[in-house]
Amino acid sequence: MPNYDQLTERAQPCVLVVDDMPQSLHFVTAALEEAGMTVLIARDGFAALDLLKKVVPNIIMMDGLMPGLDGFEVTRRLRADPTFTHVPVIFMTGLTGTEHVVQGLKAGGVDYIRKPVDVNELVARVHVHLHNARTGQAVTQALDFGHRPTVGVDNQGILLWHTPQSAVVLTSAFPGWAINQPLPEPLRAVIINLLQQRSLAMRQTIEVAGGVIECVLMGTMDDSINAISLLLKRPGDEERLLETRLGLTVREAQVLLWISKGKSNRDVSIILNISPRTVNKHLEQIFVKLGIENRTSAAAIAMATMTK
Repeated sequence: MPNYDQLTERAQPCVLVVDDMPQSLHFVTAALEEAGMTVLIARDGFAALDLLKKVVPNIIMMDGLMPGLDGFEVTRRLRADPTFTHVPVIFMTGLTGTEHVVQGLKAGGVDYIRKPVDVNELVARVHVHLHNARTGQAVTQALDFGHRPTVGVDNQGILLWHTPQSAVVLTSAFPGWAINQPLPEPLRAVIINLLQQRSLAMRQTIEVAGGVIECVLMGTMDDSINAISLLLKRPGDEERLLETRLGLTVREAQVLLWISKGKSNRDVSIILNISPRTVNKHLEQIFVKLGIENRTSAAAIAMATMTK
C-alpha cells in the first residue's frame, strides 16, 4: 500500500476499494492498477472510515452489503462531511433489485455496477466519474479561492450545490444544519427575495447566531442556476482581517476600519475612546506599513482587503 504522505502529490488517480470479499478485492484492484491507478483497500465499513481519516481518494468503489457497517451507511456519513462531498462513490454489489439501486443513489452514490464486475465497464465508468469530479471540484475551488463561499440555487431557492467554504458558513451559522439538507428556511426566504430583485451585487442580510450572513447574487448560469455568495460576518471579523492580511496591530486595524467607513479622526477618537492625536499617530504608522501617503489610499486598501 502506498505511503499516505506521498498521496497528496500523486499524479495518478487514487481509488479506494471497499469490499469484504477477498476475491472481488483482488479482481477489482488488479483491473484498476493495470489502468494506471493507485489502489487503497478496506475490508469493511469501519476500516474504510479509519483509512479516510488519513487520505482523501479521488474516487471510491463501495460494496453495498458488508458485515458491521454497510456501504450505504458509510456513504451517508461521507456525504455529511464537507471533506468528502466532492468524492464520487460507485456502488458495486451482487444485489439486483431496483430498490437497492435506489438505496445506493439516495445514500449519495453516483453510479452502480453489478457483480460480477465487467473489467472494461468498471474502468470506463471510473474514468468518466473521475473527469466529472475534477471538473466540478475545479469550479467550486475557483469560487472558494476567490474568497466567495458560494451556493447554487434554482429560482425557488432550492439548494442544488455548494462549495466547501459555503458549507462551513452554513454549519457555523445554523447549528444542526447538515450537508445533505435543504437551505435553512429563513436563509432561503432571503435568497428568494434577492432573486426577485435580480440585481447583481445587491446585498441582502440575515441575522444568525453571533453575526449576520450577507447574501450577494453573483450571476445566473446558462442552466438557470443562480450563484449566491454567503459571507458570514461577526463582530471583530473585519478588524482581524485587516490585522492579519496587512500586518497591523489591533489598534491600527481598528483605526483603519473606521477610516475606511468615512469617519474623521475626531469621530474615530470618540468611537475608540482615544485622543485625536493618538489616532493620527496610528495613521502615520499605517501609512508607513502600507507604503502610502494619505487616508484615501488607506481606505481603498482596506476596502479591497475586506472584499477579497
